[in-house]
Parts: sequence; C-alpha cells; structure tokens
Amino acid sequence: MPTIVVEVMPKAELLDPQGKAVVGALSRTGHGSISGVRVGKRFELTVDGPVDEDLRAEVAALAENVLSNSVIEDVVGIHYEQSNAEAAAEAAEHHDGYDAPAGETH
Repeated sequence: MPTIVVEVMPKAELLDPQGKAVVGALSRTGHGSISGVRVGKRFELTVDGPVDEDLRAEVAALAENVLSNSVIEDVVGIHYEQSNAEAAAEAAEHHDGYDAPAGETH
C-alpha cells in the first residue's frame, strides 16, 4: 500500500517555542554546537490503490486545508512512498536485462 508523507512546518517568520525548548535542552546536555531547531509535523497517509493525479490533487488540498493552519504553517513537502514490494515490482517491470557482476554497478 502506498504511503503519502505530508510535512508541515511553522512559517519562517514566526517564533517556534518548541524549537527554542529543544535547543535549550540540547545545550544543557552538551550539544551546544546546535544553534537552531524548528519543530514541525509529519503526517503519514496510507492509501488503498494507486496514487494517480486525482489522489495527488486530493492530498494537496487536504494538506493545505485540513492538515495545516495556513495562518501559521506552511506545507513544505508531500512525498509519495512505495512499499518495498511495489518498488521491487516496478524495478522488475523496467529491468533493462543487464545484470552487473557482483560489486559492480551500471
């Protein structure tokens, strides 16, 4: 089953109190070289069936209108991930017939 990942972050011009808290905690635990952290949200949507243009449009609308608050957040990414079985099936479908010897690539 395909998984769609939607990433949402606070708008760059807004303060990020969670990020500031994480930076403070990192500093207190000896990781003072990290000077900034921004905390966002990640949504993983599992879908039945193929990811076609209609579904992509639906997910884009959901990301903008439901999963994020457009006043304070930006949708920074929508990624379409395949299961290992789907990736293997697609690779077999597009196989060029050449098998590289062990340790070599083509």
